[in-house]
Amino acid sequence: MADDIKKAGPDRRSVLKGSALAGGVGAMLATNVRAAQDGEPRAAAAVSRIPVSLSVNGQTRDVSVDTRATLLDTLRHDFELTGTKKGCDHGQCGACTVHIDGERKLSCLTLAATVEGADIVTIEGLAKGDALHPMQQAFIDHDAFQCGYCTPGQIMSAVALVKEGHTGSDAEIREYMSGNLCRCAAYPNIVAAVKQAAPQMGDA
Repeated sequence: MADDIKKAGPDRRSVLKGSALAGGVGAMLATNVRAAQDGEPRAAAAVSRIPVSLSVNGQTRDVSVDTRATLLDTLRHDFELTGTKKGCDHGQCGACTVHIDGERKLSCLTLAATVEGADIVTIEGLAKGDALHPMQQAFIDHDAFQCGYCTPGQIMSAVALVKEGHTGSDAEIREYMSGNLCRCAAYPNIVAAVKQAAPQMGDA
């Protein structure tokens, strides 16, 4: 019977030896982790920064940016213009739409260093003082938003769409607004807002 018990599993001495070995390995790993956390990363990439002068909403803004920084991150973090939203960050949702030299662009796909000297307009630059841009007012009038997260990008695209002359029909408006996604599905109201604002825009 005793022999059967011995054969069924490890004895006390083997268990103690295994525990001691495991404890030693664990301590060694913990020491290595602490050393790695306290020291400099071995393969840390050097961050390259350059001075850039940007014209944003009619004001010249000077900033030192990482050469890899997007215009979106520069607007939000360096200039605190948080109206431009970060949605997918892959150029697929349109939430980050701004105007660059009068054309709508996805700021998440635009490097800040590449637009020096360009005229950049964000959602904050549309209103004139306390007077809302006609497109902003139309979005309010038609409840063309629900959660509101995509609304700045929707408005920036809608303003550009009117200036591009793509308001011939509801279908045309929908086609040229298709790059801006609204998860709340306020699309019919957005079309109505564009149709209201288009004749009111003029030189706005």
